[in-house]
Amino acid sequence: MKVLVINCGSSSLKYQVINMNTYEVMCQGIFERIGLEDSVLTHKNSLKGKYVVKGNFSNHKDAINLVLETLSDKKYGVVNDINEIYAVGHRVVHGGEKYSKSVLIDEEVLSYLEECVKLAPIHNPPNIIGIRVCSELMPNIPMIAVFDTAFHQTIPEVAYIYPIEYSLYENYGIRKYGFHGTSHKYVTQKLGEVLNRDIKEMKIISCHLGNGASICAIKGGVSIDTSMGFTPLAGIAMGTRSGNIDPSISTFLIEECGYTAEEANETLNKKSGVLGISGVSSDFRDIEKAALEGNKRAKLALDIFYYRIRGQIAAYAAHMGGVVDAIIFTAGIGENSSITRKACLEGMNFLGIDIDNNRNNVRGEIGEISAEASKVKVFVIPTNEELMIAKETLEVILA
Repeated sequence: MKVLVINCGSSSLKYQVINMNTYEVMCQGIFERIGLEDSVLTHKNSLKGKYVVKGNFSNHKDAINLVLETLSDKKYGVVNDINEIYAVGHRVVHGGEKYSKSVLIDEEVLSYLEECVKLAPIHNPPNIIGIRVCSELMPNIPMIAVFDTAFHQTIPEVAYIYPIEYSLYENYGIRKYGFHGTSHKYVTQKLGEVLNRDIKEMKIISCHLGNGASICAIKGGVSIDTSMGFTPLAGIAMGTRSGNIDPSISTFLIEECGYTAEEANETLNKKSGVLGISGVSSDFRDIEKAALEGNKRAKLALDIFYYRIRGQIAAYAAHMGGVVDAIIFTAGIGENSSITRKACLEGMNFLGIDIDNNRNNVRGEIGEISAEASKVKVFVIPTNEELMIAKETLEVILA
């Protein structure tokens, strides 16, 4: 069975076709600059190589139509007819409080996703466009919504309710939702496979460290807390996002610094984090290089990033009774930076964490990096959100 996974952005579209009998990625691609001049589709067939199309594609319908034509292309495609696709799994960033698992999409679901636009104004609109276009072009193929927020719907009230007027939660849904749920769920399940243990009997801390980053406490196989909140801005410092700060900074920027609300939001989301501190880049490789060359602000940016992660790990260990079975590092930085992994766990021997420097040299593949005597197992596990989306899509169809 072949499942098409779609991740639709405001001007981009990422996709994969996965053979669910073997989990083989048959093809994958990215469509960039949709609605802009010089749009480009880069399609990679696992057996037949790369195929690039350039042009001006003014909307998502034209772009998705070309993707579907490419999937059934005689030379670069993976199906003879698009109806060979068993189902389409759509990444949807926000499912609000209603959806704690993936669902078959109908008009009722789409109507609720429209309501969630106020909670994810950047991400949900293009997600919805992708769903509507695919439904129109593939009317006989079931569409499934897989939510970034769903995995965190098990978080208890004590963790998701903010200490503000309760009516703001009741009337506007202001609460912690959490994100990166598909990634945290995937690596947690993969850890169970690697250790041959039931994750329902484990206490795990998952560190998804990329340009966007979040930490998740997982107990008994479910999320009990996570660092991102009402939006992906909350939590630890990130590439361009501030993470947790005094909320009054926003009003100070507006009232004292002359920012508009939009400018304040732009600053905290796109000009802060390690970029804002270092003044160098949001790319951790650039910052690490600058720090090694003596750039003090670059070093400070990294130290703040590590400091916030250590504090979050320690807090989640406390929430799980002071005992952690395993820590996972995943996503671009977590999978590839041995410097980051070591620094994030520096001085945390009190939790029973001991890193083996030789094992920690692993990059982009599954590997244990903890020492033999370490009470807490520490693993690098590459995330695979597309496969997780495909699996959940199949589960909904076969249920």
